Amino acid sequence: MRSYLLILGEREAVAWILRHQRMAFPARRRAEVGQLEAADELLIYTTRGCWHNPERDRGRVIGRAYATSPVRPLQAPVEIAGRVFESVCELDVRTLTPYLTGVELAPLVERLAAFPAKSSWSIRLRRPLLELPVGDAELLRGCLAGAESPADELVDGYLEAIKPVTGRGAVSG
Repeated sequence: MRSYLLILGEREAVAWILRHQRMAFPARRRAEVGQLEAADELLIYTTRGCWHNPERDRGRVIGRAYATSPVRPLQAPVEIAGRVFESVCELDVRTLTPYLTGVELAPLVERLAAFPAKSSWSIRLRRPLLELPVGDAELLRGCLAGAESPADELVDGYLEAIKPVTGRGAVSG
């Protein structure tokens, strides 16, 4: 079992994942996406811009999910917030923190081996998945433990709070 940060930069993508229990990936091939296997842990990370208010929001780990299938191509691409995705894996989203909360990542970067270049750490978040060394996953899991609840207790609140982005295209699929 590997652990990854599942990096989400758009609130509509968060809603889609929670609604469908799937993660969609763009056509661009990335090695870490091809390596994702059933039972791999995904620490769900939302970027500062995910909620469309980067002055207020911080990049946070908001929950945990597990892949329940390998990544496979879709027969028909799915569009989420104006972006097209051509492959998916099934997920089991197990925990979430309350909406707009979670474990802030920036204060932990100095302690995380996944970010060797501390001054430019955020560049590593421009991908859908970032594999985490065992110690990093343990640290994030430990920080998350006091803030997370079973996902089924919080999903409805997320879905009610997440509004579609006007003029950027509908979520389909």
